[in-house]
Amino acid sequence: MHSDYLELISLENLFQAWSEFRKGKSKRSDVQLFERNLEDNLFNLHYLLKTKTYKHGAYEEFYVNDPKQRHIHKASVMDRVVHHLLYTFLYKLFDSSFIYDSYSCRLDKGTHKGVKRLEKFARKVSQNYTRSCFALKLDIKKFFASVDHQVLLTLLKQKIQDNDIVWLIRQIIDSFYSDKGEGKGMPLGNLTSQVFANIYLNELDQFVKHKLKAKYYIRYADDFLFLSKNKELLYEYINVLRQFLSNELKLEIHPNKIIFRKLEWGIDFLGYIVLPHYVLPRTKTKRRVFKKLKEKIGSVNFNQSLQSYLGYLGHANSFKITQELKNQIWFWLENRRGLSLV
Repeated sequence: MHSDYLELISLENLFQAWSEFRKGKSKRSDVQLFERNLEDNLFNLHYLLKTKTYKHGAYEEFYVNDPKQRHIHKASVMDRVVHHLLYTFLYKLFDSSFIYDSYSCRLDKGTHKGVKRLEKFARKVSQNYTRSCFALKLDIKKFFASVDHQVLLTLLKQKIQDNDIVWLIRQIIDSFYSDKGEGKGMPLGNLTSQVFANIYLNELDQFVKHKLKAKYYIRYADDFLFLSKNKELLYEYINVLRQFLSNELKLEIHPNKIIFRKLEWGIDFLGYIVLPHYVLPRTKTKRRVFKKLKEKIGSVNFNQSLQSYLGYLGHANSFKITQELKNQIWFWLENRRGLSLV
């Protein structure tokens, strides 16, 4: 076995991976159970990895609504420690090769930075809102279920020569198959799926930048967007991208989510609507914020939720909506007091 692999799976790195994994999860029963015999469990994991007898376990399945329904697969605590170990390794190895305008699951990126970048691009393309600006928004049909294991491994091997590290990565990749069949899919719920997604779709980013030479392009996970003053050029991109994704990544553009917009109509991206001179929260999101806060009035985590939603609104031109929300909260509280006196 190579020294790089032995360094990766060292006890020091395993304890560090545990420390990263544990943040925000210390009250969960499965985490507490693992922690009761922490040293024994991590020493055992180290032995399994060193002897290459480690096998990824089964997943716990459940659904969440955020707001659309998502099928989550949750691995055991031991497996998630391995995910953290590999995530840290892969992130450091690959992140510098990603384009600037990839915003999902990266340090100093995220949705708010993506929206700010879109604002900046819109100003440039429209020459400070004096010319036409068109947007083409696309996404991948069932991206996580469609990722091809062999394509992913080929991309990983371009930067990883250590066969033992590749063996460990395979344990993670091959631990899950989607309903598209063997050799397809990544689970929503694995930390490693986030970095695998960026490695996989970096091929799309590089194609867009170096072959299409598209200057105003932003990607967040499997949602991606182009801006141009030339609407015919944006239409031409669709078939070229469709062919590239099918041939190179075995992916498909979602046929019902090809969205073409003019800037003055508003560009819906990453939870906000970007318009000339200002940004608004999505109408659907605004309704959801009001609904969720009304449900949580009086609960112990109401203030935490309120601050989170005010933070979301704070990234938009939303003074009126924020005042409306505060007035509505006052009304709900007064109603509760009135009911409690009856």
